[in-house]
This record gives sequence, structure tokens and C-alpha cells, in this order.
Amino acid sequence: MAAETDIEQIEDSPSGLSRRKFLIGGAAGVGLVVAWTIWPRSYEPNVAATENEQIFGAFLKISEDGQVTVIVPQSEMGQGVYTVLPQILADELGADWRTVAVEPAPINPLYSNGLLAEQWAESLMPAGTGKLAEYEAVQWIAQNVGIRDQFLVTAESTSIPAFAESFREAGAAARVLLTKAAAARWDVPWEACTVENGVISGGGKKLRFGEVVRDAVGQDLPDPVPLRPAGEGNLIGQDVPRLDLPSKLDGSANFAGDIRLPDMVFAAIRQGPIGETRLKSFNRAGAGKITGFIDVVQSDKWIATVATNWWAANRALDKISPVFETKGFMASSDKIDTALQEALEDGPGIRFVSRGNTRDVFDNDNVYRARYQADAAVHAPIETRTATAEYKDGGLELWMATQAPVAAVKAAAKVLNISQDRVTLYPMLSGGSFDRNLDNEIAGQVAQIAKKMGRPVQLVWSRAEDLMHDHYRAPSQARLDAAMAKAGRVEALQIKIAAPPSSREQVKRLFDGVDHVEAMRSSIGEADSKAVAGLEVPYDIPNLTVDHHSAFVGVPTGNWRSNAHSSNIFYLESFIDELAAKAGIEPLSFRMQMMNNAPRLTRCLTGVAAMAGWDGGLDGSGQGMACHSMRGGHIAVIASASRGTGGLEVSRISATVDIGRIIHPDIARQQIEGGIVFGLAMALGSATRFQDGLPTAKRLRDLSLPRLAEIPPIQIEFLRSDEEPAGYEELGVPAVAPAVANALFSATGTRFRQLPLFGEVS
Repeated sequence: MAAETDIEQIEDSPSGLSRRKFLIGGAAGVGLVVAWTIWPRSYEPNVAATENEQIFGAFLKISEDGQVTVIVPQSEMGQGVYTVLPQILADELGADWRTVAVEPAPINPLYSNGLLAEQWAESLMPAGTGKLAEYEAVQWIAQNVGIRDQFLVTAESTSIPAFAESFREAGAAARVLLTKAAAARWDVPWEACTVENGVISGGGKKLRFGEVVRDAVGQDLPDPVPLRPAGEGNLIGQDVPRLDLPSKLDGSANFAGDIRLPDMVFAAIRQGPIGETRLKSFNRAGAGKITGFIDVVQSDKWIATVATNWWAANRALDKISPVFETKGFMASSDKIDTALQEALEDGPGIRFVSRGNTRDVFDNDNVYRARYQADAAVHAPIETRTATAEYKDGGLELWMATQAPVAAVKAAAKVLNISQDRVTLYPMLSGGSFDRNLDNEIAGQVAQIAKKMGRPVQLVWSRAEDLMHDHYRAPSQARLDAAMAKAGRVEALQIKIAAPPSSREQVKRLFDGVDHVEAMRSSIGEADSKAVAGLEVPYDIPNLTVDHHSAFVGVPTGNWRSNAHSSNIFYLESFIDELAAKAGIEPLSFRMQMMNNAPRLTRCLTGVAAMAGWDGGLDGSGQGMACHSMRGGHIAVIASASRGTGGLEVSRISATVDIGRIIHPDIARQQIEGGIVFGLAMALGSATRFQDGLPTAKRLRDLSLPRLAEIPPIQIEFLRSDEEPAGYEELGVPAVAPAVANALFSATGTRFRQLPLFGEVS
């Protein structure tokens, strides 16, 4: 991709970064002209506080009775972010964990996820400018555009890496202010005071936080604010009680479906096939006999029924027999497979990874090739899309779980033709997500229904609706070619991935507010670096290329737990195993001879081999391994599997993990273990085929998910590390499927090259 970019190309691009936001003239290395509209500005916290609470910046408030409330700007989806981030702040503050509470952050540029904006810089930029994202100046632009555009997004395991330092600094600042207030009363140097368990001590005297909060907010901060020496606090590294757990256990936790408002009604929705679909007709009279039925609300692309309870509303949908008309392309798996194959074989590829020279090496005869594929995968969280809304006096109140709250507000405001400041969003706990909640289409739907009804409405998508209108993990195909020396060493590796430009579609939906059809259409042919995510390849292979071949597949795609890492690592680690077999070298030794530049991943491999009793993956042993590094974390997995009369049988999964400094060991273990189970589900199912514009999977039973009784014992060992904490929520997913596939090859001699492993799902 050329480093030079035409200004006119940027102006005409449908991307969110246009000339209005920044100008690029000539070569990126020569210089950037940054528009005044993205110049950094200062922002004030808009945290709500009661009369006896004092606000200490954007992340913290403390009450006069000593309660410490931490403001968290990331969506709690079960990953523990409502505990881990407060734990970082409370440790630096010196708080008593029993006094710590948490609440979601309001919309404010102060809470923008700058790290994610930087990682998404290339996707945010106009087509054809992707290489510019390598420059620090362009990353700075992306971050500042994120701040100005309020890039409040929870995704890609960035919560800890993006906010850990800010929360630590917030705790340190409050500790200094409280200490200075106490020291002023005692007439002692504040530097001589100590803070522990919510108590300030100095000069033989003690005060609790609540006793000095009013005086503390008037103190001045030193520059720089001193941080505690590492390990001085008593909370980091401890399994403190989760802050969200008590309310979830006693049922008092509020999810979007738990909201109950006076005079509230319930709505169910039906949408037509994927594509350019419009509502053609329906029979309103059919719902007349349903007890509790109230009304029908229709849009060009969907129809909803409203009743006194959701079950009645959903039954009424069936009775009105809506008919939809779809023009143009209708998704089918045969067309998707053909499109991916043609893109892989004949379509232009964009090179994202290149080292050495593969062209000359592939002239020899010792070349090994393999083809792989992965079907589209669904999210299928326990909670389907749910939102509650009330429209009155020209404004909207909205209750929903979302990973992109600004996008949700925009979607609702756009439908109602009101300004965004007339929409009040209450972020709810999420009953799982796996990035499903990056989709905010439901915000506009419930807003329209609420306005029509003139009373509060709760809209819940059925399970079938949620699966049929998902933003799927992108289907893909891969071709891997390797040139090998006689000793079995890999001299060159060429990887080609055919997939839609999923991340470019997604940013257009999130930030440009376009629907999925326009997002797909406007992204046709665009290159996407995230389509080849995970293929930087940790192995010491001197000649390497990785290309993305863009393909139009006709189904909306987006983030999924571990994204393209989930399929790409299946391709890579399965192929490495194939090369080991061709070379006649056992898989661990084969990997280790190429691990000169990945010491942390090497430790994981040797660690898991010892823990699992690695037997060399001998024929018939049923052991297989795989490894991966992503987002600062490292993992190696060994699976023991066989194919019996009842299908796949996995008897054990072992993993050694390095995620740097561990803040909350139990939450880290839960997330790695949950990721492993998710990866096993991906190996078995979690996918769908398509026919006539609709997915064939319409119920959970169609997804071939493993039952609890089929989950094998899982061993996890964390390596001690003083490196910075990594984002680990998705780390457990990618290496499981290739480890299982490699184990099946060891057990049966059959090589599985597709996801799910056992072919098409119904």
C-alpha cells in the first residue's frame, strides 16, 4: 500500500476520518497538517455526586462516611472489569476493600479508550491509507480523534492495558490529597504520613478518609504525583471479593431485561433476510385474538408487536405473518465459499507482513501446501439483545448494555431526529457479550417504538432473531505454503487469507452510523490488517509473507471473542504440526528449534509440556499442542482428544500462561478457563451456514455447543512475571482448536482443516 495519499481520496472516503478531521499532504514521513478540530483540550468530570460525596477526578469519589466509589468506563460483561480496575485504584489509594463500590462512567471524552483508538487507527482511516497507521504521528491523530469523538469502546482485551495506569494515578492523586489534608490538621509533613486500609496515620495520630474528604479536595497536587513502590499495597495480586458478585448472587443486579417502569409494555421484533430487505406486508388482524396484544409498530426493514408481556408480543408476531422482500444478493454458503475461493486464487492480495525474500526460496521442489477454512461464527451470549426506553418531553431515557455507548446514543438520536444530549443512557450489566454488544441497532429500534407508544417499552430480541441478525465472526479461507530444508527447518512461509474486511465494516457501522448493507457495500475490495491478525508468526522463519485477499461474502461481520486470531491461529498452528509430521520431528522439538526470538512463549511451551506429561504426540497418543501470543499475553495448550462413537472426546486440556503481573489471580484464571471452553465450543460448533439470506442456525441446539458434562478437566498454570499486565480476556480462545485438531491427527491419522472440525453445522 502506498505511503502517499491524495487529499481528495480522503475527502471522498466514507470512513469516519475525513478531511474535516485531518489532512495528509504528500508522503506521511514528510509531515502532517493537523486540523485544529482535533487539538487536545481539557475536559471536566461529569460524575454525579450526593451532598456528602467529594469528587476526586474522573475515576473516583469518596463520601464523608468513608465509602470509596470507583467510576469504571468499560462495560462489565462478566470479565471482571468492575473489580480489577477498582482493585488497581484502591491498592494505590490505600483503601479498605470493604468500603469500595463501583458505578459505570457517564459519557465523557475523559473516558475514551486511547489504546483501542490506536489499535483501530488503520481501520478508522480511509481506504488506501493503511500503512500510514505505522507512523507515531498518525497514531496520535487516531487517539485524539478518539478523545474528541468520545471513543468510549470496550473491546479487544484493552480494559486493563488502556486504563491501569490512569486508575493507578487517580488512586495516587487522591491518596496525596487526603494525606495532605490530614497532615495540615496535625501540622506534620505529609510525606511522613502513611495510608493503609482507609486510614491515614502520622505523628502518632489517625484519621479515616471520610473525616478529611472536604479538606482534601482543596489541596494542591505535587508534580509529578508520587506512586507507591510496586508491591507496597496490599490488594494487587489478591483474590479480593468481586464487586459485582453479591448482587448477581442475590438477584438484585440489574440487566436491561430487569428494568421495570410504570405503565411499561413489552415488544418483540421480526426482521427479514440479510441484505436489501424491506417489509412488504403483514396481517394486523391476525394478532387480534392474542390476549394482551396492544399495537404494531413498523419500519421499512422491521416490524414489532407490543403487548402487556413479551410472550404475547412474540406470539402476535407469528400471527401477523409479516412478509419481507429482499433485492440483490442473498447470502448462501455456496456463494460465500466460492467468493472466498476466488479471492484466494485470483483476487489481488495486500501484503501486511513481509520479511526476507520468499520468491527465490519457493523455486525448489521441497514445498508443502495446505488449504483451510472457517465458517462464520455466532456470538450467542446468554442474554439476547435487550433494551428499555421511555420517550417524553422530546427526550429519551435508554437502558441497555453496550460496548459503545456513544454509538448507542447516536443511533437512538438519529431515529428520533433529536440531538444526542437529549438522550440519557443508563449502561447496564451485560449477560455475556463476546463483542455482540458492539451492535447498537436495537437502540434505534426501541427508541422508535417508545415514541410511537408514548409509554416505556422493553424490546427483547428472540434467540432466533439474535442469531439471524448477528454480526458474525468473518468466514475465511487460507492457503499456506512452506519451503523446507532437508533437515526439516522451515526456510520460507507464505500465508494468504481470504476474508471480508470485517473491521472496516464495523467502524463504519459504529462511527459513521451506516447500516450493515451500506457498510458491506462501501468496504468491497478494501484491505484489512485485522483480517490477518495473529499471523506475525513467533517462529524464527527467515522468509515470511502474509497477505489479505479481500472478499465480499454478503453477511455482516464484526468483532468476536479473539476476532481473526481464532481462525488464523487454527490455520497456522495446524500447519506447523503438519510440517513437523512431514519433517519427522515431534511437534514440541519442531517448534522449539524456531523459538529464538520468543522467550516468554518458549517458557509457556516447556511449562505446559512438563505439566501435561507431553509424550511427543506419537501416533495414536491423542496429544496435540498449539501456542499463541496476543496483546501482550502468551499461552501454550496441550489437548488430549480422540474421536469415538459419540463424536469428539476431549479428556484433558492443559495450559501454561504468561500475562505479566496478575492483578486478581482468580479472575485471570476464570477468563483463561472461560476462553478455553469458548475455544472448545468453536472447535465443535458455534458456527452457521447460510441459505436464502438467512443462517441455518436459529436455536442454541443448532450450534453443537459442548454440554457441561462434555467439558474436560482443565489445568492452568500461570508463570510469574514482572512485565506489565496484559489483556487476557480473549487469550484462552485461539490455541484450543488447533491443539484439539492436532490431537485428533495424533489419535486417528486424519487431518482436520476446517472449523468446526467435523464439517457443516445444520
